[in-house]
Amino acid sequence: MKQNMFKTLITVVIAGLVLLAGTITASAGDAKEPWMFDKTVEADFVISKVTVPMAEDVMIIDARPYKVKYVKSHIPGAVSIPFSEFDKKINLLPENKNALLIYYCGGLKCKLSHKSAKKAKALGYTNVTVFAKGFPEWKKQKGAYSSITAEQVARQIAANDTIIIDARPQKPKYNKGHIPTAISIPFAQFDKFKNKLPRELSTPIIFYCGGLKCRLSHKAAAKAIVMGYQNVSVFAKGYPEWKKQFGGKGAAVAVKAGEMEGSIDLDRFKDILANTPESVMLIDARDPDEFIKSHFKTAVNIPVEDLEPKIKDLPADKPIVFVCSTGARSGEAYYMVKDVRSALDVYYVEATIDYKKDGSYEIKKN
Repeated sequence: MKQNMFKTLITVVIAGLVLLAGTITASAGDAKEPWMFDKTVEADFVISKVTVPMAEDVMIIDARPYKVKYVKSHIPGAVSIPFSEFDKKINLLPENKNALLIYYCGGLKCKLSHKSAKKAKALGYTNVTVFAKGFPEWKKQKGAYSSITAEQVARQIAANDTIIIDARPQKPKYNKGHIPTAISIPFAQFDKFKNKLPRELSTPIIFYCGGLKCRLSHKAAAKAIVMGYQNVSVFAKGYPEWKKQFGGKGAAVAVKAGEMEGSIDLDRFKDILANTPESVMLIDARDPDEFIKSHFKTAVNIPVEDLEPKIKDLPADKPIVFVCSTGARSGEAYYMVKDVRSALDVYYVEATIDYKKDGSYEIKKN
């Protein structure tokens, strides 16, 4: 009798331990890191909230750095409010404190979205969430594509590694004005003109139309993805934003990388000097006595040894190109800037430049 009772007791204890272990394991698996926000969502929830135009009571917010990440690629409809600039850009948040805010950044190990969400909640926003798996997870979704900014469109045109597609009607929209190099494939005639698309399915393709309320570019992008194109993006702000930033011209796409790291393509640089010198900030890294004798008309003089304390004040609204006489000091200036402000669009001229007294010049490739 006692032996049976003992066996029963042991069985109950073991069962209890198993249950306890199971409970502890489940709790550990569900636990969040202390820095994580208390409410998170999955990709399918985010997808359900991405609309064109975006709903007034929904805001998707990219907490990653603007220049380094958002410019190059972001979730369609997302607004850029980097965590590092949260306090400066509070005005971008909706007035409605009950609006749905979905923050995201670079994935499960990225704290920026969680920190931003906590700040938003502290401001009184009542419906705040975090897409914790972030942009890496977005890119994995079937049929998903990314949005890019005007700056990135300009860079890709300059690098000559993309096809730009205008999804607006050819008459009157495309014929009146379009982004330089863009091909007209109106969405209404997509199937008729899809043969204009590149044969290579990995070719980067950028679609655009009439702005944030225009769905044509998004619909065209979806069709291209179904066709098998693997590198599709949408310039969601479209032609109105291009005109706003660049006046409908191609001047801002003048910069093109050269052969050496950080260098600018010499032919493109000569074209800038001749036609659109104001499209870049030109900095002469030579000594003042050299600069006084002769220099490029739009250049400012910042000798390389005086550059370091001035790096923080360099503008970010246009490409910066450093010049000197041989490419040595301008190259040093390039790396000094990149070490401090890696996001800046900076180049240097890898060439020997002979500055003439009459203001003319001769540029020879090194």
